[in-house]
Amino acid sequence: MNGIDRPVTDAWIGESLLYVLRERLGLAGAKDGCSQGECGACSVQVDGRLVASCLVPAATTAGSEVRTVEGLAENGVPSDVQCALAASGAVQCGFCVPGMAMTVHDLLEGNHAPSELETRKALCGNLCRCSGYRGVLDAVDEVVKARAAAAEAAEAAYAPADDAEGAAPPDTARIPHQAGPSDPTGHAPHDQDPHTGGSA
Repeated sequence: MNGIDRPVTDAWIGESLLYVLRERLGLAGAKDGCSQGECGACSVQVDGRLVASCLVPAATTAGSEVRTVEGLAENGVPSDVQCALAASGAVQCGFCVPGMAMTVHDLLEGNHAPSELETRKALCGNLCRCSGYRGVLDAVDEVVKARAAAAEAAEAAYAPADDAEGAAPPDTARIPHQAGPSDPTGHAPHDQDPHTGGSA
């Protein structure tokens, strides 16, 4: 459960994963919106796959890696998706947002730069009754741009600096000049000293 073993021994075999998350483990992020897998408010990942936890028997997830909205934060710091959803005004009553955040995370793990149509298709299983979806679409766009900018900055930071003279960058080991191979007659090329391999 979010990277930590959380044994559950007192659950009835018919309990849903959503019920166990909320009532047995105290993880109230996933919401019970419809109990029919239609609203997306209870979305979590099981072994990397997005599921409606209200439809998943908890017993079938024994030994699986489950990630909930609580597991998106690192060291108590909300993820970039969570921050973008808040900044874009996608959060109003907040009931659907945990499921939205899980869906967006799942989308971006498989598609680093989704089009708006692809984002809309991914969100078609998440119902929102108050804020609409414009803020969510804007949040996805902002996360994609921010991640692309961060990747470019990291690449530039590690790229070797170009030198006009062709010299190796200061932090790169220098490779000494090697003499070229001799010609088929066994003699060194005419522009090199046969004894040193350097220029004659």
